[in-house]
Amino acid sequence: MAKLFSSDEVARHDKENDCWIIIDKKVYDVTKFLADHPGGKKVVLAVAGKDATAKFNALHKADATLRKYGPQLYIGDLGAGSASAPAPAQVAPPVAVTTVERVKKEKKPPLPHNINAFGEGIPYGDPNWYQDWNSPYYTDSHRRLRAAVRQFVEKELTPFCHEWDEQGRIPREVFTKCAKANWLAGVCGPPWPTEYVGSEIAGGLSPEEFDSFHELIMVDEVARTGSGGVLWGLFAGLFIGLPPIQHFGSEYLRQKVCPPCLRGEKVVCLAITEPYAGSDVANLQTTAVKSADGKHYIVNGEKKWITNGVFAEYFTVAVRTGGEGPHGISLLLIEKDMPGVTTRQMKCSGVWPSGTTYITFEDVKVPVENLIGQENLGFKYIMYNFNHERWGIAVQATRFARVCLEESVKYAFKRSTFGKLLIEHPVIRFKLAHMARQVEATHAWLEQVTYQMKTMSKEEQHKQLGGPIALLKAQATQTFEYCAREAAQIFGGLAYTRGGQGEKIERLYREVRAYSIPGGSEEIMLDLGVRMAIKRVMKSLQAQSKM
Repeated sequence: MAKLFSSDEVARHDKENDCWIIIDKKVYDVTKFLADHPGGKKVVLAVAGKDATAKFNALHKADATLRKYGPQLYIGDLGAGSASAPAPAQVAPPVAVTTVERVKKEKKPPLPHNINAFGEGIPYGDPNWYQDWNSPYYTDSHRRLRAAVRQFVEKELTPFCHEWDEQGRIPREVFTKCAKANWLAGVCGPPWPTEYVGSEIAGGLSPEEFDSFHELIMVDEVARTGSGGVLWGLFAGLFIGLPPIQHFGSEYLRQKVCPPCLRGEKVVCLAITEPYAGSDVANLQTTAVKSADGKHYIVNGEKKWITNGVFAEYFTVAVRTGGEGPHGISLLLIEKDMPGVTTRQMKCSGVWPSGTTYITFEDVKVPVENLIGQENLGFKYIMYNFNHERWGIAVQATRFARVCLEESVKYAFKRSTFGKLLIEHPVIRFKLAHMARQVEATHAWLEQVTYQMKTMSKEEQHKQLGGPIALLKAQATQTFEYCAREAAQIFGGLAYTRGGQGEKIERLYREVRAYSIPGGSEEIMLDLGVRMAIKRVMKSLQAQSKM
């Protein structure tokens, strides 16, 4: 039981050398914190000895701030007790108050809330199956996984995103935490890799149950952090760098790389893009020439914008081993400690903790055993994983758009202008409506494509889904861009400030380009989607003409 204080007792602590405040009926001794308060001590002293709930909630992202500072400052609860009441052996830390509870306490119009919903129930803040809508796609196993991943993300990832963003890195122990929580390996897609990580899966799933919708839930829930840098930092390498080794590598390479990477002990990255070739993969220039004794490839060239490269131990590298064009490309596994490999982190506008890297290879001797698959078939292997990569980008971008919408709804029920809450202004509701219709439409298409991935063979997917997934990626990133802009307008100056209430919006607005360009720019994706559709029609017409 926490120690109780009366309002009169708290009121006596109203000076700079003895300063207490009340927030949501919790009492905090902020005396030693005054000098560290980002807004200066005067604003805190103005509510010294008083209930500061309304002012605190208006100026802070309350749940995150209390989670970070509350445990050190909390001394008890507001109640009927006195200062002479015996203190407990251990004071329980404060619990962050949800937006719905806070609005009710402040007697503002309540946020609509479905009591049977999963999550906070913010309108359009989660996919509609979270709100008890009927869906043909999800079972109880998906609900169990959703709950397990959300609990992990809210405790282990979301509170630290701003800190990791500012530091430009994620502590390595976070990788192993994700793996030990038994979900990290799932971002490679089904089937669950039991041969490398065992059969335990978050939520008590069996490996046989694990499907594309479970992977969708994993990526979607981690994307609720509102940080592309954290997502890319944690599993971009697994998402795009490991699959070529899994699917086409020798048993030697698979055993060398897959177990430690899937356990979060080491990191792998995909190194394709060069200063000279981005979406135009077939024209890359990094070379790999066999040594005179035939035992090594000698690699020379540069790679640019390589996610995870600065902290990865393994690089899946596209090199030219043959003539010009796509048929002269191979994939090699290059290790960071090989002589001639140098990396430096690039300064980009967003996704800072993901380790965007410039890599130089100078006469790097790579054993021929590190060839992934067959020589000169690398382009085929790269294309094999593009659908999955672009689908993953669409999953993240769609949730980021939804985060912008969710944060905007919360803020609109909190912020008042001209004597009214933002939500009471028609122009704000207009913005929210346009955000919601685009997010919901995009997510519906995403689920439709995911169902095809679940039910089609890999061969069918390659034949039928390349074009639709390309268009889906463009749809998702354009929706993300629209929602980031509208959310920034709703948040105003807070969306232009790193950290604080607008933290997620400011960060996501910077990260839009990191989603619209990698994996194939929007222009390339839009053209590809139409070209592939036309190609299918032309083949059909040609077949009919021969009948």
